[in-house]
Amino acid sequence: MNAESDERKSAAVPAPRDPATGDVAGAEPELGSKAPQFIKASRALHLSWQVGVFVVGLAVVAAGIVMLPLPGPGWLVIFGGMAIWATEFVWAQLVLRWTKRKVTEAAQKALDPKVRRRNIILTVIGLVIIAVLVGIYVWKFGIVMPWKINE
Repeated sequence: MNAESDERKSAAVPAPRDPATGDVAGAEPELGSKAPQFIKASRALHLSWQVGVFVVGLAVVAAGIVMLPLPGPGWLVIFGGMAIWATEFVWAQLVLRWTKRKVTEAAQKALDPKVRRRNIILTVIGLVIIAVLVGIYVWKFGIVMPWKINE
């Protein structure tokens, strides 16, 4: 009945914290620059730090874009560049949060038994169709190598 004692009870119970990071469990980390304090203290130094982070992130993202059509982990490198940008820029942090949320939702959806069953059925149907088409091609044309090798 006493509002003051209710406030003390709710204020006395600390929110659970993650032992690894010390952050409040379930809470997302704060947005903003992760630069060291001595860099944030000087405006010119912080601005040059941000330019450096942007240039390094841009180089990594550009390398990832080049790797999309070429061999290499293109998307992984692009997200690595976004993570570099997220150390300094709020917009990149928000993009990474959104991406993480969508990937988590997709993973949960993929674990749903109905979705897994549907995916397996569609995969089997696709493989059967490909096998039939390959069989028809081999039956009609035989196995002929595209190059001419005379022995």
